[in-house]
Amino acid sequence: MKFAILADYLAQLEATASRNQITEILSVLLKKATDKEVDKICYLCLGQLAPLYAGVEFNLAEKLMIKVLSRAFKTSEEKVKQAYKRLGDLGEIGEKLKVGQGKEDLSVEEVYQKLQAIAQEQGGGSVERKINQMATLLNQLKPLAVRYVVRIPLGKLRLGFSELTILDALSWMLTGSKSKRQEIEEAFNVRADIGQISQIIKKQGLKGLKNLKIQLGIPIVPALCQRLPNAEEMIKKMGQVAVEPKYDGTRLQIHWSRGKVGLFTRNLENVTLMFPDIVEALQKEIKAKEAIFDGEAIGFEPKTGKFLPFQETIKRKRKYQVDQKIKEIPLKYFAFDLLYKDGQDLLKTPFSQRREILAKTILPVSITIKVSPQMVTAKAQALRQFHDEQIKKGLEGIVAKKWAAPYDPGRRGYTWVKLKQERGKKGGGLADTLDCVVMGYYKGRGKRADFGIGGFLVGVREKEESEPFLTISKIGTGLSDEQWREMKKRIDEVQTLNQPKQYVVNKNLFPDVWCAPKIVVEIEADNITKSPVHTARLALRFPRLIQFRDDKSAKQATTLKEAEKLYKLQG
Repeated sequence: MKFAILADYLAQLEATASRNQITEILSVLLKKATDKEVDKICYLCLGQLAPLYAGVEFNLAEKLMIKVLSRAFKTSEEKVKQAYKRLGDLGEIGEKLKVGQGKEDLSVEEVYQKLQAIAQEQGGGSVERKINQMATLLNQLKPLAVRYVVRIPLGKLRLGFSELTILDALSWMLTGSKSKRQEIEEAFNVRADIGQISQIIKKQGLKGLKNLKIQLGIPIVPALCQRLPNAEEMIKKMGQVAVEPKYDGTRLQIHWSRGKVGLFTRNLENVTLMFPDIVEALQKEIKAKEAIFDGEAIGFEPKTGKFLPFQETIKRKRKYQVDQKIKEIPLKYFAFDLLYKDGQDLLKTPFSQRREILAKTILPVSITIKVSPQMVTAKAQALRQFHDEQIKKGLEGIVAKKWAAPYDPGRRGYTWVKLKQERGKKGGGLADTLDCVVMGYYKGRGKRADFGIGGFLVGVREKEESEPFLTISKIGTGLSDEQWREMKKRIDEVQTLNQPKQYVVNKNLFPDVWCAPKIVVEIEADNITKSPVHTARLALRFPRLIQFRDDKSAKQATTLKEAEKLYKLQG
């Protein structure tokens, strides 16, 4: 396929707000793609060159892209900067500069390979080489193609969908409906690479997914927790359960073999280089040729051994000065599940057996890699007592796991249920906090004029399987001065001139500054009430910011269904 054809499809997708229409357009595009290029088309439609776990980064920010456009189209950097201030989109600027100039018609494969080469440039002089190669590539494209090739390295493709919509499109490509979505998603949850999944379907159809097995090095979509209001309901619903502490750390899936180690976040991002202390500990504390662990890393105070809050632990997620942070914030990794060991897929194995194998896989003398403590019970009183003990230790609460259940990747069923204690509960209280997407901010008045921000708008996902975001709260209190400054800084870094098309917002709630769905915050509230103004039809009463959830992406935000459940559970 010529890249110009792909650019036409990208333009259609950008101009379309309807989720069903986006799905149909994608399905037509995927149908036209060959099995050799369909994976690359999937990645490019997401503004990527590979899945997140591959760790491919361009390192081409706006300043460098301005130099690229200046060099490619023989205009001054100042003119490009002025146009950027006016339009807010370097892709559109590149498209306008390209009009009337000579052009070639490269294939998708050729453009993809050139972008790969640019991303892989390293070492002395690499920045200059990236600029030159990018400028040369833009000169070989048609104007519309320039728009999207400029946006991809900047992470601003602006199409407003994720892998979830591509799963729908693959089903639509095969059947003309979303009827096969669940079957395709189950395969994706075991092997979270949308390019591989699309390629298998193109080559073999759905039958190709039947034999899909765990592949070491490709993350499995983590299992998720459901909510129930109290210990009695948990035992009534689940029967015999294993009860474990709920750590306020960072979720890490470890892929271990003697030759290679991979650490992946709940977003499936590869963070192996950020945690060399865990990698080193694995060499000494694991008894297996290869294994996949699910667990939580949590920082602790070196002198007292006391666990640190999430906002401290997450400081370990960094690319620079890693050695210094290891000394300041050492970690313990609590493994609470084992998904694979020495060639054996354990996903369908009952949790009781997985736990037994896990206990034999981590050496008893381990210091850094630990088996998460647990108790097994069918009594609400014992569960409640264990919960209270964890709160006294400074942890969030507990997770109860059905003792005989399989591991359920990507699902929020009643095999895992969490019970948390709120930090400042009043009124009826909620059974949990909400992870909301920040949609924009309102400019400050009075004292807040100094910050430039007086409030911000947050939303939840409309559905588990799709991306539209519905507003649920306007938050103007409960933040420290430092948090207000941090919020404005974060929003300014991802602000957009116009309302992102995946946002459904009442015009009376439009913020002064919009931002892309890149910031996730944990919000606590006293209650949830019905709302005629918010598009979620629900509103948070006395909402307050608990923390920024840098370990979560927008597609992991709370859904409307979950918010409705919290509304029903309050009492």
